[in-house]
Amino acid sequence: MSKALEFIDFWVENSIHPAEEFQAPGASQDDAELTSRLVAAAKEQGISETDLQREIGDIRGYIRDKLSAANKAERARPGRSVK
Repeated sequence: MSKALEFIDFWVENSIHPAEEFQAPGASQDDAELTSRLVAAAKEQGISETDLQREIGDIRGYIRDKLSAANKAERARPGRSVK
């Protein structure tokens, strides 16, 4: 596994979270903001935006897909009602 992909997996696991129930303040659902954070964090680790794109393609689209999957999984949990 490449350094970039390893970093992406770690970052997503720790930074992409479903919307909180009842619209309480919580995890960001703004894909542009999260994309910017990922690129900045990767840069701090010596990983360029080009390296990220090489691994996942469109970074913002990738983040959007991960957010959607996290929200869908949360809605599917028994007793949860994320909007």
